[in-house]
Amino acid sequence: MRPVHTALAVLVAAVWGFNFVVIEIGLGHFPPLLLSALRFLAAALPAVFLVGRPKVAWKWVIGVGVALGIAKFGLLFTGMAAGMPAGLSSLVLQVQAVFTAALATVVLRERPGRVRLIGMVVALAGIGVAAADGGASGPVLGFVLVVAAAACWGVSNVLTRKAAPTDALNFMVWVCTVPVLPLLALSLLLEGPERDLAALRALDWSGVAVIGYVAWVSTVFGFGAWGYLLRRYPASSVAPFSLLVPVFGMSSAALVLGESVSGPRWLAAALLVGGVGLTSLAPARAKPRTAAAAPLSAVGAPGAAAASPAP
Repeated sequence: MRPVHTALAVLVAAVWGFNFVVIEIGLGHFPPLLLSALRFLAAALPAVFLVGRPKVAWKWVIGVGVALGIAKFGLLFTGMAAGMPAGLSSLVLQVQAVFTAALATVVLRERPGRVRLIGMVVALAGIGVAAADGGASGPVLGFVLVVAAAACWGVSNVLTRKAAPTDALNFMVWVCTVPVLPLLALSLLLEGPERDLAALRALDWSGVAVIGYVAWVSTVFGFGAWGYLLRRYPASSVAPFSLLVPVFGMSSAALVLGESVSGPRWLAAALLVGGVGLTSLAPARAKPRTAAAAPLSAVGAPGAAAASPAP
């Protein structure tokens, strides 16, 4: 990759990693489901009027919108609101690569090779270490919700693999339209209209900045830049940069939010990043009838298949 494009890939990873800190700040302004709905609303408008019609079937837009927008981000934001630290969330969420590989084996009939299986075991060991450390110092419910969010991310990755969108930004903008109303309805039902109205009435410039960052910087810029890189270079060249996301996430959470990083958490980070790297980048052995398709190894990393955003 050219140096300028390498710098762009690192910048996107930094944007996605710092996004966890911004979400943590945003949860001080908004209930989690309302914040998620506002994020997708701001990302979809006015971009949806500028990108043209969807270039894949509506069933894929809706399917990914439900799995990614409603399930993954609803669970992630709720888990962080329940006390899951931003830095640890950025790390644990990367186990989506294991869920993606496992689902691909069942749904897409892509047989994982030995290296990918080793990577899955190593990543799961990292989750075990993170769970033991988090269980001793944080809320179990929040940890479970973030792991569930990673599983939903894996589902959306496989759906995106089936959709095979040719325009990453177009696809993501239309996906962002799907969760808005369901998340608003869930927020009114579960978080209550009084709480939602109070948050909107108290909206200030910092709250607007949070929504702007998670919608436009993380989603629109992040996916636009990632898609641009994937159009110029093989996924195997771009995807490794996604492994920097938890590094930036944990570092920025420590610097901005004062989160401590224990020894076991560093061990969990090493295991998870190493395992995710092996799982995401090792080629899957597809059956002959699927040999013409793009390798799923690109799907395991955020944005590599056009629909795997970091939060």
